[in-house]
Amino acid sequence: MEVKKDYTSSLIILTTLFFMWGFLTCMNDILIPYLKEIFVLKYWQAMLIQFCFFGAYFIGSLIYYLLSLRIGDPINKVGYKNGIIIGLVVSGIGCLMFFPAAQFKIYGFFLGALFVLGLGFTMLQIAANPYVAILGSPETASSRLNMSQAFNSLGTTIAPILGGYLIYEYFFSSGSSGGEAVKIPYIIFGMIFFLGAVVFKFLKLPKFVNEDEVVKGTGALKFKNLSYGTIAIFMYVGGEVTIGSFLINFIGLHNIMGLEEILAKNFLAYYWGGTMIGRFSGALSLSAMKKTKKYTLMIVLSVLSFALIFFITGMEFQTVLPYVLIIGLNFIAFIIGKGISGRTLGLFATMCVFLVALAIFSSGSLAMWALIGVGIFNSIMWSNIFTIAIDGLGKYTSQGSSLLIMAILGAALIPLIQGVIADILGLQTSFIVPLICYVYIIFYGIYSSRWKLKNNEIQPLK
Repeated sequence: MEVKKDYTSSLIILTTLFFMWGFLTCMNDILIPYLKEIFVLKYWQAMLIQFCFFGAYFIGSLIYYLLSLRIGDPINKVGYKNGIIIGLVVSGIGCLMFFPAAQFKIYGFFLGALFVLGLGFTMLQIAANPYVAILGSPETASSRLNMSQAFNSLGTTIAPILGGYLIYEYFFSSGSSGGEAVKIPYIIFGMIFFLGAVVFKFLKLPKFVNEDEVVKGTGALKFKNLSYGTIAIFMYVGGEVTIGSFLINFIGLHNIMGLEEILAKNFLAYYWGGTMIGRFSGALSLSAMKKTKKYTLMIVLSVLSFALIFFITGMEFQTVLPYVLIIGLNFIAFIIGKGISGRTLGLFATMCVFLVALAIFSSGSLAMWALIGVGIFNSIMWSNIFTIAIDGLGKYTSQGSSLLIMAILGAALIPLIQGVIADILGLQTSFIVPLICYVYIIFYGIYSSRWKLKNNEIQPLK
């Protein structure tokens, strides 16, 4: 019982990390239209924000992967706790770099700050995700990861409102220009990360050592679930991030709804908030509790999560009624999925394809809410793909995990690709890019169950 208590408190502490990096990641969606206007950028130039931030995930994970081949798993050597502290310090440095970037009014400096911030988040991802997975039973690892990711989504839900207020209303309206409105917010974030590093230094967390053999070469890629899963992570993060990146512009002054950015940012909270709603439901859906209790709690948490988003955005209920209907569809999809990871993943990806297609070929409020609704069905994709991909890897697990984190490169490249297409064919048409991403995830969800033998071991590629 004592061990379980320690795990519970450790999970609560780690969940605060998921919230923090979720908040800062979503701040990029606020920065894109803000810096696009300040520096008079084209769409593809504005998408360099995501390219540099998530490109750092790829570079950081690649370095980690290469180090693991030469010296063994770095996290296993320094420990999960020290890995988290390193990630917090680097993230803090990245935030503080926003001050000189705004001072000198250089777009490239902003991109450099985002790259360093991304490197810090890479270390946090590599350390925190597997740590959450091993803090308890392997059978409930996906459920724990969904719950932690739900609080990550709470951060992405609050960020458009609080971050948007600080940048667009408080500092920008007070006369700040040339990017200076981001100075104080990011200095505050940097101080929080440094404070977090100090707190974690003195915290007592359970110690785990990975006893698996650290192997050289690319043996992990022999497993179908990992090799195809790496592409699935690439597609998922690419589709999710590119929609969030373009959403404010999509419903902004010059597009389907003609809203000013100060108002459009509130709808971004519903996009990321939907991910939070779905992840809370996903954590319960994959749990071992009885159906009646499970579905009751799913409904209660969905209602409470919606109420939170509704309260912080301050919109009229009639305006957000389509969103309520999408939440209902999400609940039905969970019931049909029956808690089976691959089946639920394929079903949710199918809904994403339908909603993105609706956003492309319709207009006005229908197109807007269809695109926002994708966030709800993005919810379980990270945890389901991640757990399916590393299932049965044994001694290749550490290597496989770093490859999956490396695949976050999709969030750097996919928005850039859509930016180029948006400049050529128009913003609405350019959403064909994330649609293609979700088509691949349908394939992965459907076929992942076929890559297992009767003894639940994964079939290596032949």
